[in-house]
Amino acid sequence: MSGYVADPGGRQHPLGALTSLCTSDGSLSLHSSCFDEAFHSSAGALAEAKAKFVAPAQVRRFRSGTPLRVLDVCVGLGYNSAALMAELPLQGAPDLQWWGLELDPRPLTLALQHQGFSTLWPAHVLQRLEALRDHGHWTDASCGAGGRMLWGDARTQLKQLPKGLGMDLILMDAFSPGRCPQLWSEEFLAALAAQLAQGGRLLTYSRAAAVRASLRRAGLELRSLLPAPGQRQEWSSGTLAERQAATSPLAKHGPGWQSLSLMEEEHLNTRAAIAYRDPTGQDTALLIHQRRQAEQQACHWESTSSWQRRWAPFTRPQAGT
Repeated sequence: MSGYVADPGGRQHPLGALTSLCTSDGSLSLHSSCFDEAFHSSAGALAEAKAKFVAPAQVRRFRSGTPLRVLDVCVGLGYNSAALMAELPLQGAPDLQWWGLELDPRPLTLALQHQGFSTLWPAHVLQRLEALRDHGHWTDASCGAGGRMLWGDARTQLKQLPKGLGMDLILMDAFSPGRCPQLWSEEFLAALAAQLAQGGRLLTYSRAAAVRASLRRAGLELRSLLPAPGQRQEWSSGTLAERQAATSPLAKHGPGWQSLSLMEEEHLNTRAAIAYRDPTGQDTALLIHQRRQAEQQACHWESTSSWQRRWAPFTRPQAGT
């Protein structure tokens, strides 16, 4: 990704200056000056990890002694993977085989320096995060588990994964498409989809039509994530995308998800669904946005504003309970 800025010490960092934030559930988050965006919603970093990644992952369905292959895209502070690891039982857990993609090591380092963050996790999870920070990998020989971080641009590092892994879970938590279209492009999402095993799930907070349309074109079945209890009630809280297994099709409803509504399906026929395109895997955010805007202006699809008017007030946020 482009957009490097200098920190006060004169070194350049890909995420710019990082400012700590306290979210509503008391958990730590950060704000990136480069992307001008927070790492998590204000409702809560931990709550978001549990509702949008852990619950729909259904990790308890993986049996003891079998591999559970997980790819965490944009590890950041480590909440999503840490919450996932904490959900696995200490005894009788599957053999976790974990890979992480992350551009900047500072968020994980800052998180582990924060006492409130460290107290959230069981000792074995905290040890794994510390090993990733210090060595870029961790191993738990007693249960056959292990993990490795690949530092750098995720578009490049994704190609460094061993071939034919067949991921059971992909946790996709990049900055928003508007800020970081490089990691929401048709090409990158297709490359992620190609990493999934049969029955493998990609989970993301994004409900953007462009993201969902690209995932569907990549052959994945889509479901809409529901807001967690106590969170602001919106028409969708994210997306579950699965590479369907012929023997066990994805249920229409599950823990924290449901089928796309008619409103959401129609969203995929608007100009908002025009893909972000990055054919070389090296383009800047500006170029990707310019390419998409030109395609939107040339197409004859329904305008997104027209779709919003037709479905108002359903597209407006509602107060939580």
